[in-house]
Amino acid sequence: MAKAKEPLPLTEAFYYILIALYPRPSHGYGIMQDVEAMSGGRVKLGAGTLYTALNALLGKGWLAHYPVSDGTDARRKLYVITEAGQAAAAAEMRRLEELLAAGRRIMHSEEA
Repeated sequence: MAKAKEPLPLTEAFYYILIALYPRPSHGYGIMQDVEAMSGGRVKLGAGTLYTALNALLGKGWLAHYPVSDGTDARRKLYVITEAGQAAAAAEMRRLEELLAAGRRIMHSEEA
C-alpha cells in the first residue's frame, strides 16, 4: 500500500505560525510575539512576512479566520489552525524527527 503523500517541508515561518495557533486562535501581533518567544528571540516575523504567510496558509486551508463577535475591533482578525493545518504541522514534526534521528545515528556511529 502506498504511503500517504506528506506535505512539502514547511518554511520555518509556516511551521512556527501553525504551532503558535495550536493552543488557541490569535491575531497577527499575538502570533508575532508567540513565534519570537518560542524561538528564543531567534525568529522575528515582520508584518509583511507574517501577513504573506497567513494568506498562503489560508489559501492552503491550513488556517481559517476565527469569528469575532464580542464587540472588539472588527478590523482585528483572529486566525485558527484547521485540521488540515494540524496534520501539516504533525507531518513536519515527523520529518524533523526523522532528520534528527538519522543525524544522531550517523554521528554516534562515527564516535564509536
